[in-house]
Amino acid sequence: MVKWTRRYIYHFILLSIIPVFLYDILNWKWLQLPWLPIGLVGTALAFIIGFKNNASYGRAWEARKIYGGIVNTSRLLATMVNDFITNEHATEKRTDQDFFEIKKTIIHRHIAWMTCLRHALRTKKPWETSFTNISDKEYMKHINIREYNITLEDDLAEYVSPNEKEMIFSYTNKSNACLNLQSQQFKELKLTGLIEDFRHIEFQHLVEKLFDLQGKAERIKNYPYPRQFATLNLFFVWIFVILLPLGLMSEFDKIGQSIMEQGYSSFFIFDFIVRNFVWLTIPFSIVISWIFFTMERVGDVSENPFEGIGNDVPITTMSRGIEIDIREMIGEDKKDIPDPIPESANAQM
Repeated sequence: MVKWTRRYIYHFILLSIIPVFLYDILNWKWLQLPWLPIGLVGTALAFIIGFKNNASYGRAWEARKIYGGIVNTSRLLATMVNDFITNEHATEKRTDQDFFEIKKTIIHRHIAWMTCLRHALRTKKPWETSFTNISDKEYMKHINIREYNITLEDDLAEYVSPNEKEMIFSYTNKSNACLNLQSQQFKELKLTGLIEDFRHIEFQHLVEKLFDLQGKAERIKNYPYPRQFATLNLFFVWIFVILLPLGLMSEFDKIGQSIMEQGYSSFFIFDFIVRNFVWLTIPFSIVISWIFFTMERVGDVSENPFEGIGNDVPITTMSRGIEIDIREMIGEDKKDIPDPIPESANAQM
């Protein structure tokens, strides 16, 4: 955390040293403000930052619940594909190999849907800080984001046929195209008798659920935390950081003078500290400024939970876990199933 915010700490040090130097060394005693209004500003700022962080955490937690829903719905899809598609009402009987190919097509197309959704959620937006903030950009260098290194076209090659991929890329919303293809295949399965009306309705309800989860994720991605609140918060924090040492100087100076008046500075070292008590403004200003600013930055990076910052929802890792689960459920050869993404600081988010 300190490493992530160290660039701002340098600013806090400078903003603390300059007024204390002017106040104590150049004897600019007029360079001070009463602590009461600054304390009121700090109290109001704490409420504002708390409100923002609460809203940002809500967005991050909703994003995590959405992907939890995708996990559950994906497993349900694999179960339904295994149990619902049979020869019971078929106009033409199919072999076990035929059924496996049908199941594999549906499951791989579902993985293609998750892949398209991942790439859409990783699209850079103007309001996201990880690509503009210097500290965030530095931090992002150490995180391997698969969607920034591999194109969607290459990512889809394993899961859909060339004709389907061409159809998917003809859509503006690639995820919609995948679900549309799924719906069309469920219709074909009904027409050939491999599923009957009730099972077709259940499959369509599943597609509806996936559309709903996709729409919720897109809402978080495409609608940011209101910019007027985010901008004002940042301005308020910097105003407080600038005013803070001006209020603390007079308070520490009063404490030092009070100690001297009471005759507690008989030892040389203690006397030196008391006479320069005002310089304690610097460490206290730095610590207080760092606390407020760090909480503001935490709110900033939490409000967009799909960027790929360390605390964001690990959609790449979760999608790989879903892929492994549902491909195992339909009986694919384990040699063909990819390994889980390793859990490490530099893993693919």
